[in-house]
Amino acid sequence: MTEQIPEAVFWCLAVGLFAVAVLLVRERGITARQRRRNAELGEGLRARDEELRHLVSARLPALEDAPHPQVPAVGLLDTRLADTEFAKCLDGVVERFAGAVEHARSSADQSAKAALKASMRSLQALANEQQVSISEMQDRHDNPGVLSDLLEIDHANAQFGRRAQVIAVLCGSWPGRQRATSALVEVVRGATSRIRDYRRIRINGEVDIAVRSRAVEPVVLAVAELLDNAARHSQPGTTVEVTVQTVHNGACVVIDDAGVGMDGQAAEHAAELLARTYDVDIVRLGDPPRFGFAVIGALTERYGFTVSVDTLSPYGGVRAVVFLPAALLTHLDAAVQEPVPPAERP
Repeated sequence: MTEQIPEAVFWCLAVGLFAVAVLLVRERGITARQRRRNAELGEGLRARDEELRHLVSARLPALEDAPHPQVPAVGLLDTRLADTEFAKCLDGVVERFAGAVEHARSSADQSAKAALKASMRSLQALANEQQVSISEMQDRHDNPGVLSDLLEIDHANAQFGRRAQVIAVLCGSWPGRQRATSALVEVVRGATSRIRDYRRIRINGEVDIAVRSRAVEPVVLAVAELLDNAARHSQPGTTVEVTVQTVHNGACVVIDDAGVGMDGQAAEHAAELLARTYDVDIVRLGDPPRFGFAVIGALTERYGFTVSVDTLSPYGGVRAVVFLPAALLTHLDAAVQEPVPPAERP
């Protein structure tokens, strides 16, 4: 009996040691899992901290500096946080901030347009008064020197009136002038007379097509902006070639310059302004502001013609094409009998 006691003690100790070993192994597993869990939590906290810094330093400023609302917003820094509640909360902050920015932009744009529209109306009235006075002086004087000076003043006043007219149209006003139905070539000549470098413009082509009364002034204004842009961005000694031609279902005015051309980004921006893919923010047109393509886009949208500047001219510059659909055109014989409609109102 006494011989079996040490054996029993041995087995008891063995079982105890085995149980302790199992507990130690289990404890080590639990500790390892806890460490991994703590590391994951720590990494998650660091990722959230980085995401918050990215929100403040990149995502929100990108929305504030975006030229228009259609610019894609900057996304998450860490894609592992996608579809989490934290990411949804951040997206909610971005949406609210974007709404606030858009509201502030809209308010500032409306205020600026209202102020500019009122100012440009006054300037247009003054330009019209000056035009009447200059015309009366041209009728009274027959001295060639005086008439030459008056023509220069008349030309400067036409440019001044066009600038005021462009800003007024971009602010939601109408061109302001109502003209009789005119031959397309005469419309192009009228546009030429409103730019500084009119002597560099060469007009080619004769067509028996006239522009209807309601579209004459808008087309004159759009072509004048294109001619002015072509002359300013080409060498002073070069000419700007203008070709007037009839095409299927309408007519075209093709303007070729020998300027520096446009890079891809500038051409894309011009195409967006001409197509009116988004509302133009007048306070974000550069410094100094560049109204040309923006006002042309506004005119094409209102009156139904199109303008494109995405083609290279034969002289290495830019080719601008103004397409006038048949609805805006008539034949010269019919234009003689067509009365002038009353002035348009907004």
